[in-house]
Amino acid sequence: MVRVRTFHTSRRLLYTSKPQLHTRFTLRRKTNWKEDLPIDLKTPARTRFAPSPTGFLHLGSLRTALYNYLLARATAGQFLLRLEDTDQKRLVPGAEDNIYDTLNWLGIKVDEGPTVGGPYGPYRQSDRSEIYTRYINELLDKGLAYRCFCSKSRLDGLRDSARLLKPPTTVSYDRHCLRVYSREESAAKAAQGEEFTVRFISPDKYPGFNDLLHGKINWQPQVNPFDKRFEDPVLLKSDGLPTYHFANVVDDHLMKITHVVRGEEWLASTPKHIALYEAFEWRKPEFVHIPLLTTVDNKKLSKRSGDIDIMSLKNQGYLPEALINFAVLFGWAPKRAQGEKLNEIYDMDFLEKHFNLEGLTIGNAKVDFQKLNYFNKHYLQKRLQDPVFLDTVSADIHCKLNQNRRITQDYVKNVLLKAGSSLTTLNSVFDEGFRFYFERPTYTKEGLENVLKPEEFGIVNLLAEQSDFSDLKAILSRVLAVYPETKKKDIYQTIRYAISAGQPGTKLPDMIELLGNEEVVARLNSLKEIL
Repeated sequence: MVRVRTFHTSRRLLYTSKPQLHTRFTLRRKTNWKEDLPIDLKTPARTRFAPSPTGFLHLGSLRTALYNYLLARATAGQFLLRLEDTDQKRLVPGAEDNIYDTLNWLGIKVDEGPTVGGPYGPYRQSDRSEIYTRYINELLDKGLAYRCFCSKSRLDGLRDSARLLKPPTTVSYDRHCLRVYSREESAAKAAQGEEFTVRFISPDKYPGFNDLLHGKINWQPQVNPFDKRFEDPVLLKSDGLPTYHFANVVDDHLMKITHVVRGEEWLASTPKHIALYEAFEWRKPEFVHIPLLTTVDNKKLSKRSGDIDIMSLKNQGYLPEALINFAVLFGWAPKRAQGEKLNEIYDMDFLEKHFNLEGLTIGNAKVDFQKLNYFNKHYLQKRLQDPVFLDTVSADIHCKLNQNRRITQDYVKNVLLKAGSSLTTLNSVFDEGFRFYFERPTYTKEGLENVLKPEEFGIVNLLAEQSDFSDLKAILSRVLAVYPETKKKDIYQTIRYAISAGQPGTKLPDMIELLGNEEVVARLNSLKEIL
């Protein structure tokens, strides 16, 4: 059974102020797509993560890096890091170090890359100019590419006129420089120092391809039959640096990449890449285009949003294990046996052994940060059982609380062990809902009225006269002897209010044990002051 889906972008895209890609392609996907795979998925895969240091790594980057890393590990292959830094104007200071620091912190280990080397370097595209020049010249010599000397104003005019054509066209160049200049004339103009780009002669029909997730894809640009224009993508920019389309094809071939796992936004560009592979007579890698990330409201997740920057999430107290578990589920899940209970807790050890392409899903992946909180809470409880981790974080928290000299590091440890189950992140220690373990809270009469009736406020005075709260039943008996109509839970809630000012916490006996009798009495006396 074959399902055919045709995708169209709106025609209005052709009339916007900037040229837009008007994609039209037919996608055929067989229900049992694994039967179409041309290679054994257990063959060692060489994958790569190729970020551009034009910004800090975000959740989308993490998901791409993680899938490539896990595919390599699960198949006993290799995972490469390559920096695509050819867009020099957009480079952000510190972005390259951010890539290294983030991957290291997450436990994503690189087999080959700029900092570890490898047999197919350099692994920074700005260091590979001679390589790109060699392959550009090969295409020029074969007559598969040509120099374009057109000015920006001429190209802008072509794009403007293309928008007005009916039927519409998604491509705009007229091959002026291919028609007007012979190879010799083109070479002479370049030798005289005239500025140029190099364009690929796009085929009349782009080759179809098989995506390991989406199936068979056939994408063709839309053209106007009466005023034919051509895509002829630029391979080499006027500054002598390659475009993404050219550099990634050359690099993936020379670095022997077997699988390209990247975002679905690159799906429409893939026919160009495959045409380049065919021009060089190179074997193409397998392509896997993974779903776009959206908010829970199904809006595009903006990478410019600070809340998806990985290191900012680290600074908010999220753990690497939680982020790995969170990101891996953006379009993937392991196969479950029928009737098997759903389990979404997957650590790196499990993922390195069990990740596979069969678990990938089609359709936008929604990013729900409540899920991240769930995962972080789970892994934080596990981490707090590790004495080394507990020592480290308690020392850090103690240092930040050093304005309160009554608090010791051992006390911080005890709080984390007995009350840490309510923490979502370590930063939550300093939130109002947890801070009462380290400083006396602020009380209000309105808050106390949520626990006791005004005529029962005397219970606070009676409780403040007690000296030992280790036996709560005895305390309860003394209070009920004076206030027999009061509910037991209200008495316990009064003690809890004195301790935390109404904030939820661990069990009352544990709270009393942590604070100690002296501090509980002191807080009850503070509560008396508002009566």
